[in-house]
Amino acid sequence: MLSTYQFSELPVLQSAVLARLTDEEFFQLCQDNPQFQLERDAEHHIIIMPPAHPDASEYGSELVYQLKHWMRTGAPIPGHAYESSAGFKLPNGAVRAPDAAWLSHAKRAVAEQAGGFLATCPEFVVEILSPTDRLATTQAKMVEYLANWAKLGFLLDVATETAYVYRPDQPVETVQGYGQELSGEPVLPGFRLDLGPLRRAA
Repeated sequence: MLSTYQFSELPVLQSAVLARLTDEEFFQLCQDNPQFQLERDAEHHIIIMPPAHPDASEYGSELVYQLKHWMRTGAPIPGHAYESSAGFKLPNGAVRAPDAAWLSHAKRAVAEQAGGFLATCPEFVVEILSPTDRLATTQAKMVEYLANWAKLGFLLDVATETAYVYRPDQPVETVQGYGQELSGEPVLPGFRLDLGPLRRAA
């Protein structure tokens, strides 16, 4: 099997048959092909993502760990932290699986099921730029999250130690250098993402 970093860009499947898949059928397709992470855009094109590079998986684990630690040490808002295997059906019909996400308990309580996915958008999402990702494509995904009611998003380009912070109705903030923290305020009160653990030793 090809490793994720051997693809020049992610494969996308387009057909009238695939476009007609119900949420339940698409969820079953994901379950039947666990070697891939599948997403579906608003036009029902299916994006195939090969298994994550170990570095990307480690970065994602670090993000979820920090979210969990914040939640267990006095987070004022109850919620749920998710890693990249969780799928969310956004209001525009796309099914996305951010590398890390946080959903408040209040929003989770009223979210409907769409097949095996939650029909909602997390309030906080993080995407990590992988070797197969194009920056412009991932930036467009972040804009899509905001358009579907995300309140805060971090796009992390670990290779260049660059972070992009997305907030509704505000210009994208570019943060250079991972010897610092990113604030989760006001969406995640008291949460600060320490970028230091994502740095690689020279």
